[in-house]
Amino acid sequence: MLITLIRAIILYFFIILCMRLMGKRQLGELQPTELVITILLSEIASIPMQDNGVPLVNSVVSVILLVALEVINSAICLKSAKLRSVIEGNSLVVIRDGVIDQKQLRQLRFSVDDLLDQLRQKDVFDINDVRYAIVETNGQLSVMLKPEKETVTAEMIDVQKDSKGLLCMVVNDGKILTNAFKECDMNEKKLKSVLEENKVNLDEILFMLADKEENYTIVKKEKCK
Repeated sequence: MLITLIRAIILYFFIILCMRLMGKRQLGELQPTELVITILLSEIASIPMQDNGVPLVNSVVSVILLVALEVINSAICLKSAKLRSVIEGNSLVVIRDGVIDQKQLRQLRFSVDDLLDQLRQKDVFDINDVRYAIVETNGQLSVMLKPEKETVTAEMIDVQKDSKGLLCMVVNDGKILTNAFKECDMNEKKLKSVLEENKVNLDEILFMLADKEENYTIVKKEKCK
C-alpha cells in the first residue's frame, strides 16, 4: 500500500511538471496534438498506479518521450507555416455578412445547431448581426459583428476615460506577492505605509489589490468564532 502511495505521489508531481513544460492552455483551447498528448499522459500515468509490478521508470520514460515530441513539434510549427497548417489546420470563415458558408460547415463537419449554439454563447442570437464568424483551429468560434450592431465604446462617442491600469493582488492570505509589484508601481516601503495608514497588520489581510493610480482594496480575514 505504501509503495502504491509513493508511486502515485511521484507520478502526480511528475505529470504536473510535464504539463507545465507543455505550456498553459485550458482544455477547450488545446490543439489536436496537445489533446492527444494529454490523453496519452493520463493513460500512461494510470498504469503503474494500478499495477505495482510495472516498473515506474517505464512510464517516466514514455511520458518524457511524449512531452519531448510535443515540445519539438511546437518548436517546428513555429518555424514552418506549412507544417503548422497540416497538423493544426486553418481557421475557416463560416459566416460572411450574415450568410452561412455551408461548404465550410460541411468541411468542418459542423452542424447548423453547433454554429447557433456557439453564437448564443457569444451573446449573438441573430445571424444577420454577424459580419464574420470564424472557426479557429481549436474549434472555438470568433465573431465580428456588423458595425451597427457593435457595443458602443467610449472611443466611438469620443469620451475620454481614465484607466486605472491593471489591478494586481499584492497580498494574499497575509503573504506579500512581490512578483506583482512592477505592474502596480508598488514596493515594500509603500505597502508598509499603506498598511499603517489603514491601521491593519499584514497577517490580518485576506487579500489586498492595488493599481498604478494608488487605489487600494483591502479585505480582512474573518475572525474565527
